[in-house]
Amino acid sequence: MTQNRAQAPVMRAMVLHRPKTRLRLETRPVPSPGACEVLLRVEACGVCRTDLHVVDGELSEADLPVVPGHEIVGVVEAVGSQVEAIKPGERVGVPWLGATCGSCEFCRSGRENLCDRPLFTGYTRDGGYASHVVADARFSFPLDRDADAVSLAPLLCAGLIGWRSLVKAGDGKRLGIFGFGAAAHIVAQVAAWQGREVYAFTRPGDDKAQAFARELGAAWVGGSDEAPPQRLDAAIIFAPVGSLVPAALRAVRKGGRVVCGGIHMSDIPSFPYALLWEEREVLSVANLTRLDGIDFLAAARQAAIHTQTVPYPLEAANDALEDLRSGRLTGAAVVVP
Repeated sequence: MTQNRAQAPVMRAMVLHRPKTRLRLETRPVPSPGACEVLLRVEACGVCRTDLHVVDGELSEADLPVVPGHEIVGVVEAVGSQVEAIKPGERVGVPWLGATCGSCEFCRSGRENLCDRPLFTGYTRDGGYASHVVADARFSFPLDRDADAVSLAPLLCAGLIGWRSLVKAGDGKRLGIFGFGAAAHIVAQVAAWQGREVYAFTRPGDDKAQAFARELGAAWVGGSDEAPPQRLDAAIIFAPVGSLVPAALRAVRKGGRVVCGGIHMSDIPSFPYALLWEEREVLSVANLTRLDGIDFLAAARQAAIHTQTVPYPLEAANDALEDLRSGRLTGAAVVVP
């Protein structure tokens, strides 16, 4: 006599096995959360340019095979034995920084974004291009259960890194933004809420992106090969193009600051020292801290940030990546299991 066994629950995931190859749709058992983890049913996962860098092998330390995606919105289905602050049924967001060691000098000094032994969602641990994902509860942010999941997803990286870049840019009134994509369209709204003027730089001749920037209230819009009508207090570069660094330095005033907001950028060409002189600064933004998440999500609510999104079914994650790679997107792509 044969006994029927209960079938273990399964999940779907888009998996990267080798760089520069397409993601594969796979079925696998639903994982169980560890002591400090939560199991999420993924509602939406934003598609970030960092995902492209992972897929294209430009970030070379991925723990392959890996499920990409680090702008995750999900509902908690189960919690680990040591998780008390999060309950099943709650909605949380999971960002790029998936866990830190808590003991290195950076973690101890409040700079966990520079942790020596971090884990990154969708890079060194599985991410959100899936129906389910396990995340560290300590690096999961509470989200509004009534808000639209697709609209929330880009806040978890485009918004967070944009926010950290904006803080690093300082308090100047005239802000330049180079590369007007997912992060820029969120930062522009926050900057306007703060009373700043936004000067948007797009690919030369990109009428669609320029019209988008104008819709969001940019004070000036032009190509990255153009000079703004007046010197800027600061500039943020979101496009992964090294040649934009000297272009941005030309645009900022004395004492101005240029912030590189991406995790990967092509080589910066040589430029005359005169562009850097007069106490101009160039700096980068690396990852985020949990305090960034708390501060930004509060600001996003107050500023009533609206994200422009293009949803894709999970099985079409490769199409979403290709549309981002080719510049066909306006706003942010979001994978919806």
